[in-house]
Amino acid sequence: MEFIVIYCSVPNKKEGKEIAKILVESQLAACVNIIDKMESIFSWDGEFCEEKEALLIIKTKKELFENVKLMIQKLHSYTVPEVIALPIIEADDTYLKWIAHETK
Repeated sequence: MEFIVIYCSVPNKKEGKEIAKILVESQLAACVNIIDKMESIFSWDGEFCEEKEALLIIKTKKELFENVKLMIQKLHSYTVPEVIALPIIEADDTYLKWIAHETK
């Protein structure tokens, strides 16, 4: 079984908590960390942008990525939400077993 961490920026902590709760309650994620008051600098439609955002760090199984992505797209207020998966290359076996147990 393979495990991933998904990064997803959100416009604010409130929206992040709503998404996080649904992901955990539906067993698509074992845990979601929310880092509030992140500053993002990016280009959108050719314009320079600076925004205050929050970052979701979602721990789940790789096989659930598509379902997580679809749920985020459904709930997210952005037209193009960030949904980036990174593999968990090394981790404590007990922690990985916990992720597996808490996700469907």
